[in-house]
Amino acid sequence: MKYVALLRGINVGGNNKIKMADLKIAVEKAGYANVVTLIQSGNVIFDSAILDQKKIAKQLEQVILKTFGVVSRVVIRSLPQMKKVISNMPASWKKDDIRKYVAFIKEPVTAASAAKQIPVREGVDILDVGDGDLYMATKMEGLTKSGYTKIVGTKIYQDMTMRNFNTTLKILALMEGR
Repeated sequence: MKYVALLRGINVGGNNKIKMADLKIAVEKAGYANVVTLIQSGNVIFDSAILDQKKIAKQLEQVILKTFGVVSRVVIRSLPQMKKVISNMPASWKKDDIRKYVAFIKEPVTAASAAKQIPVREGVDILDVGDGDLYMATKMEGLTKSGYTKIVGTKIYQDMTMRNFNTTLKILALMEGR
């Protein structure tokens, strides 16, 4: 099965630095095949015969801690799940005047319960609940007024990792071998 591991909180603001080449080697040593990384935010695409995503996430969290001394929560998505993230893109995202992010929620938290904890500014932010993920958009003219800037101080922030939509598209393309 083809997966992507989405690492949370690495290479942000000069903290928890991990070189992607070193991360690739560590994931390969852990027994995963066809490992590819994408940008410095911690996106690792790989193949595994393991079907239990929680098991994979836990193992990779341990590998990262042991190898790099960094505590990073890992969210795993399969190729079919990533295809679904893209195909379920909200209709409101077809506009060009918004900034778009996907928040990948770490189980056992659900997207619906996470959405209740996200600060949304009416008329500025758009929040749609997906299947295990949140679609978060902000109108470009309201970027400085977005309620999403307050998410960092919330408890739910620890149970998610965010990627801009263009990065999400690139991840899917790599997973599909394009």
